[in-house]
Amino acid sequence: MTDPTAPASAGTSSTGTASTAPAPVPDPDDNRRQVLYWRLLARLFDPEEQPALESASLAVVEDIGLPPALLDPGASVDSVVQRHPELADEFDGLMTPEAEPDGERDRAAEVRRAALASKLLLNVFSTGSGAVSAGQLARWQSDTGWLERALGCPPGGLRGGRATGPVGGGLGPELGSLEADLVSRMRLREVLADPKLAARLTPSMSLIEQLLRDKGNLSGIALANAKSLIRRYVDQVAEVLRTQVEKATAGELDRSVPPKRVFRNLDLDRTIWKNLTNWSPEEERLYVDRLYYRHTTRRTTPQRLIVVVDQSGSMVDSMVNCTILASIFAGLPKVDVHLVAYDTRAIDLTPWVRDPFDVLLRTNLGGGNDGPVAMAMARPKIAEPKNTVMVWISDFYEFDRSQPLYEGIEAVHRSGVRFIPVGSVTSSGRQEVNPWFRERFKALGTPVVSGRVDKLVHELKTFLT
Repeated sequence: MTDPTAPASAGTSSTGTASTAPAPVPDPDDNRRQVLYWRLLARLFDPEEQPALESASLAVVEDIGLPPALLDPGASVDSVVQRHPELADEFDGLMTPEAEPDGERDRAAEVRRAALASKLLLNVFSTGSGAVSAGQLARWQSDTGWLERALGCPPGGLRGGRATGPVGGGLGPELGSLEADLVSRMRLREVLADPKLAARLTPSMSLIEQLLRDKGNLSGIALANAKSLIRRYVDQVAEVLRTQVEKATAGELDRSVPPKRVFRNLDLDRTIWKNLTNWSPEEERLYVDRLYYRHTTRRTTPQRLIVVVDQSGSMVDSMVNCTILASIFAGLPKVDVHLVAYDTRAIDLTPWVRDPFDVLLRTNLGGGNDGPVAMAMARPKIAEPKNTVMVWISDFYEFDRSQPLYEGIEAVHRSGVRFIPVGSVTSSGRQEVNPWFRERFKALGTPVVSGRVDKLVHELKTFLT
């Protein structure tokens, strides 16, 4: 009698003996890769499983010729690369590998990438708990820079939104949140009071937000170091935004202005084409009756740009980016820029609009918001509606003031002002806008602009040039 609990056979021969297909031989590289990833997951989520996986992972790493330091969570990627400089090139573009030309998987290369990727992911996403030192924050920022390079972006590209790589764009907000958590766990005032510790800080949006919120509690050396960090960050962002503006605001050629008759403007192709009737076959010579020159003068008309920024707690990223952007446009010829910031009160920052650093030091982040108060300050600045653009950056959560604010916006739009509502101008492009306002802006013909800085620059370009 056959035992019902016995495993079923794969087949039976003509003699009645069971025959089974040979079990597939497991690929050793697949096993190695799984060990490394299970070790990564254990480190992040299940410490009880660590000991066995640590020893197995060490054997894998040594077997494929990589340094055991990759498994040391206390070692930064910088320190590993300093000891083994040949790994630097492997980290670049690590997570965006090119497809094999023959379509075959290089399983040995996958194991090597798994070991390197595990190092990056563990160093970036396992941030622990408790107090954070300036050195720990600097190390995390450096390791995150290596992760961004592995995803095909320059360091800071994902967190800052100032560069786009092939993949990984969705990681930007998560990395920003991790950095914000580390900054909040750092005794920032103590760090700022020590010039050596403060020098180790790398300015970032999360750090700048914390500095702007806490600037009223700083003094002496701590305040000076905070201002230095803010200035460094403003200068870095301004350099990138200025390039975007210069590319977007060239303006149309003004053909009403005669071209300058200088050699560098000579249009040789057009000159030859227009004088072809003067060609002498006998002499094999072209006689030129008239020279043609290229137009280089750009048409610009005086325009007024009014930027209104919600400076409540959720809009700090927008506040920083927009003050810098406003200062850049203020430096363009024939553009008159006005800047208004508001929470429950409004403040006219126009006198300092050319210096975003000065503007940021005058802001008070946090609190609620009162859009109608800001509109009451911004509306009198409209001199010629047809030559005015008003950019309003907010999440538009006004609650009982929603209707009055919308009525003011509608009146401004009907007067001929180019009104541009922006949900946010953030490093990640993430935005959350009150659905009530979003639908009404769409019906008004002024849909909310995506929160990325380059989208806003494009919108302004079409009006200001």
